[in-house]
Amino acid sequence: MSMALQSPKSHLVPAVATLAAALLALVLAAGGSGAFGLTPVASAAGGYLSSTATPLAPANAAFGIWSVIYLGLLAYAVWQLGRRARRDALQQRLRPWAAASMLLNAAWLWAAQLGSLPATLVVMILLLAVLCRILVLTEGVTPRAGAEWVLSVAVFGLYLGWICVATVANVAAVLTWAGVAWPEVPASVAVLAVVVLIGWALARRGAWAPLVSMVWGVAWIAVARWQGPRYSGDVALVALLAAIAVVLGAALLLVRRRTVRA
Repeated sequence: MSMALQSPKSHLVPAVATLAAALLALVLAAGGSGAFGLTPVASAAGGYLSSTATPLAPANAAFGIWSVIYLGLLAYAVWQLGRRARRDALQQRLRPWAAASMLLNAAWLWAAQLGSLPATLVVMILLLAVLCRILVLTEGVTPRAGAEWVLSVAVFGLYLGWICVATVANVAAVLTWAGVAWPEVPASVAVLAVVVLIGWALARRGAWAPLVSMVWGVAWIAVARWQGPRYSGDVALVALLAAIAVVLGAALLLVRRRTVRA
């Protein structure tokens, strides 16, 4: 490798580019979310993305998690500018994926703003794939790493867990928009069972952060079905049981892991 590629500037440029991408994504996300006089997401795309459009849509309060995720992403973008982080091999691999995740989130919001539900699903799947790649890249980072773990593992883990739930809601929205008739309770059972299995798979890999936002999202699906015009006691119960199953399964795996180590 040439000396030019090893110079401080060679590390600074991608770090600055990542910060720029984060700032751009946050501004675009604000617009796509309904700021600047634009249409709120719940009212965009014919209302199919609202909390009452499908049985698998979380209640509006669930989306408060975005404040935590956005703050974490901004903190990551600033932190990775530091001298040590700029030169870190993991961060060099992670930066383009981190930037891509932020820009894809903004792209999803604008696809919704423009009323293209199929486009939102395509972007959501791409975003999910990018976050899975970030999960793989950061698997070796432990809490002992301090800020690196918080900003590279915990933040993007919360992001991943929420997007898992959001993908389920997005698929349901597209199917409803397309006029596909699907049995509400059996379909919800099948889909949420898959979410539980994903949660257990993440727990087996030691990925705990995604479980927090995953349980948060599924629990708010239960809340949404227990109240409002889209009431469904059966779906609410299934969602609640799914959230509990993720928590209990993860707890049992954690106890088993500690027992084996002991």
